[in-house]
Amino acid sequence: MKDTTYTKSLTYVGAGVGVVLFAIFGLLPGSFLGGVMGLNLAGSLLGTPVVSGILARLIVASSMLLGVMVSGIMFITASSTLGWLIGTVVDALRARAQETAEAKHRA
Repeated sequence: MKDTTYTKSLTYVGAGVGVVLFAIFGLLPGSFLGGVMGLNLAGSLLGTPVVSGILARLIVASSMLLGVMVSGIMFITASSTLGWLIGTVVDALRARAQETAEAKHRA
């Protein structure tokens, strides 16, 4: 059975880094872009000068929440995948070095 110690641990590290990067760089832009999409959607459904009714506010708020969630998913998924990839490479290099050392020991 292959040793996947680094693969698992670096995947978790990547997810943690993704959360931090999302909190720093993704939260505000996700909210802004979601709000703009919500305003466009509310404007097309309810008329262009969007009045401050409850339906328009619900549309904008839900689209802001959706924008933040999509931004978070993108940051966390990308950084976890990168951590997994780096961990897989490190595990493969360790396995190759271990096989080489065993082959030298046998010879």
